[in-house]
Amino acid sequence: MNPAEFEYYRAGSLDEAHRLLKSHPGAKLLAGGHSLLPLMKLRLARPSAVVDIGRIAELKGISFKGDTLRIGALTTHAEIASSGDVALAAPALAEAAAWVGDQAVRNRGTIGGNVSHADPASDLPTVLVAAGASFVVVGPRGERTTEAADFFQGLMQTSLADDEILTAVLVPAVKQDEGAAYVKFSHPASRYAVVGAAAFVTAPGGTCEAARVAVGGLVPRPIRAASVESALAKQKLSPETIEKAAAQVGKDLGDDLLGDIFASAEYRRAVAAVYVKRAIAAAADRIRR
Repeated sequence: MNPAEFEYYRAGSLDEAHRLLKSHPGAKLLAGGHSLLPLMKLRLARPSAVVDIGRIAELKGISFKGDTLRIGALTTHAEIASSGDVALAAPALAEAAAWVGDQAVRNRGTIGGNVSHADPASDLPTVLVAAGASFVVVGPRGERTTEAADFFQGLMQTSLADDEILTAVLVPAVKQDEGAAYVKFSHPASRYAVVGAAAFVTAPGGTCEAARVAVGGLVPRPIRAASVESALAKQKLSPETIEKAAAQVGKDLGDDLLGDIFASAEYRRAVAAVYVKRAIAAAADRIRR
């Protein structure tokens, strides 16, 4: 199916992109196109205009600012997956990026487009919520930074205003005595996450000092599993402790679970603890001494 008619503009700078958004109410931003264009072809999105920001150089690249990894919004999944800096500082993010779609999708799709689309079955939002990442957003009112947990607000809903542009993702680097991992139950056709789990654990001497666990795929937006995190606190990270803690995830999921013909909501709820356990165990095995 072809999309409805729309006007196309290519922005050469952030300022130009903002001017185009202001002069074309209802316009949508285009980065890699792997989120927006399928919706347009299905007529689920019918913007009057598309503003292509894919060639704005200042939105690309990976760099360090102190102990924080700064990833430009137009950085592709392939670039994230192959980056030595990301592998060192944010291994769970590199892992998740390598599992996005296929190679063609990873070569064109961007981290900014992915998180702005806020598909509940995406991998990166779950990792970024667990990592304690934050997003840099620029609009007519200036620049602001928002926590990943606050950025995602519902099924394909974010805190971005229509006239704002996500410019960068800030990810705290994994520290000493901390390990991180992402695992998922992958749909065999789309490779989207039926259930995804990310875990960051800090355990000097093998005792859990802090834990951040997030789940996605089966909920409208990625959420922190507070009950799991509490169950891990001050505990030795033994297989038994991890399994008992992971079993608590049902308390955090609520009743608004997603399901489809491939995997019902009830089935996803049942297997969530399995993937949370695997994520925690993998993170514990990767703790940096």
